[in-house]
Amino acid sequence: MGIKKRLGMGVASAMLGAALVGGGTYAYFSDTEVTANTFAAGTLDLSINPTSIINVNNIKPGDSFIRDFELGNNGSLPIAKVLLDTDYTVTDAKGDNTEDFGEHIRVDFLYNVNKFDEVIYSTTLAELKNMSPEVVDKNIFYPMFGEEGLPVGSTDDLIVKFAFVDNGEDQNQFQGDALNLTWTFTAQQKPGEQR
Repeated sequence: MGIKKRLGMGVASAMLGAALVGGGTYAYFSDTEVTANTFAAGTLDLSINPTSIINVNNIKPGDSFIRDFELGNNGSLPIAKVLLDTDYTVTDAKGDNTEDFGEHIRVDFLYNVNKFDEVIYSTTLAELKNMSPEVVDKNIFYPMFGEEGLPVGSTDDLIVKFAFVDNGEDQNQFQGDALNLTWTFTAQQKPGEQR
């Protein structure tokens, strides 16, 4: 081994020894604190009472039915919007329908003011089925709830009038038919906020 290598190894050994001695004598103050944090998600819980809105038999053109049901917020977060999705199926008793029975069922959403029912929005089941849930919220629920939405613990009545419209024409094709309506209500939260 040459002198340069021995000299280099000696310098490296000396530096390692100094580092070990210096590392052993280095001292500092320290303090540790532990925090406990919780993220608890809120809940959206829209309730509907009664869950069966309408169940009638033997209807004829010109008949109408007013039904009142309650939308409630049983969750821990305010409900900003309520979206309504409409679907239905028609059972054609005689197989002779040339039109959709849903086009002949008018739906009036009513706002009850001092026992006087005022129409908020009027449409047919067929139109409602093809309508975006956002449009329904804008035209029906926003006029009812306003900017506040449906606060936690609150309820609001939704009054609906269904009418089998008598159009003054032959509607015999609908005799014995049945229409099964499904309404799906979806609650949406208010936008998140800095807290």
